[in-house]
Amino acid sequence: MNFSAADHGHMAQALRLAKRGLFTTTPNPRVGCVIVKDGRVVGSGWHVRAGEPHAEVHALREAGEQARGATVYVTLEPCSHHGRTPPCANALIDAGVARVVTAMADPNPQVAGQGLQLLTLAGITTQTGLMSDEARELNIGFVARMTRGRPWVRLKTASSLDGKTALANGVSKWITGPEARADVQRWRARACAILTGSGTVKADDPQMNVRLEGAIRQPLRVIVDSRLAVPPNSRMLGPGVLLATAQAGGMARAALAATGAEICDLPDREGRVDLPALLTELARRGINEVHVEAGAGLNGALLSAGLVDEWIAYLAPLAMGHAARGLFELPALSQMSDSRRFVIRDMVPLGSDLRLVLRPVQEPA
Repeated sequence: MNFSAADHGHMAQALRLAKRGLFTTTPNPRVGCVIVKDGRVVGSGWHVRAGEPHAEVHALREAGEQARGATVYVTLEPCSHHGRTPPCANALIDAGVARVVTAMADPNPQVAGQGLQLLTLAGITTQTGLMSDEARELNIGFVARMTRGRPWVRLKTASSLDGKTALANGVSKWITGPEARADVQRWRARACAILTGSGTVKADDPQMNVRLEGAIRQPLRVIVDSRLAVPPNSRMLGPGVLLATAQAGGMARAALAATGAEICDLPDREGRVDLPALLTELARRGINEVHVEAGAGLNGALLSAGLVDEWIAYLAPLAMGHAARGLFELPALSQMSDSRRFVIRDMVPLGSDLRLVLRPVQEPA
């Protein structure tokens, strides 16, 4: 489908608007909208948070009567169902717009083309697919949850150049510099949940929260704790924390529940937490993106199970030696062809450190 340079420019503006909701829209997708009449932008908006007006509504309010006969650029197919807000497709029809250009169809089964169909039946010209890759990346977690029933799992590690995360005695502060640590806060802020293991909680007593200035939302914090072994006085515990366990009862359970944390029983056949079932449960709760900051055990378990979608690796220019702790606990390999391979999608220097964004190599079907 052919799109003009002006179409590309207006959709790029809509995508920039959508990114303003990067930290706030969960569980909804990040969406931006631009309305153009006679070559001039007459309305624009983005979705800020769930339960509030969608991007199209904000843009239509700004455009007013100028929306009649205009072209609408929106980064996701307008919704066609009643949720916490009315359908945006109907609002566009009522406003009398002439053309709607979308970056991508909505993967939500409640929409899935129905929004575009409503517009077409109303006589509005519709086109989709403009800058679809950019739109998908912006909502990669929402797409993952809607199409496969589990969130997008983003694993974060910080290591020396020789792949070590802590000294043999457990000391790890600080491997990376302040620029890298500040960058981690932004990845945490965009996530819907932060996942760690009981070993990390016991060793470091972290808070695993977002410490960005002006942050208005804290992700759900999730601890994988098969034996309910985390101390009840851990700083991370309290309301807004989910403990995933394979331990049915005992005094520890009551003490941990008393902190306000929720306990969820998800045992597998080996008596450990069933990680695929945990991700399915998180998807059921509307979690789009899971940010993992854990030790070698949980990191290795997620990787072995094929549950890591993206790896954010911070590398510090130092060597810590063979006795220091590594990134992953994985079974020994006998040949290189069995290695887990990744493709580097982005590489950015941060102070004296380097951040890599990697994704698993997709094996041919």
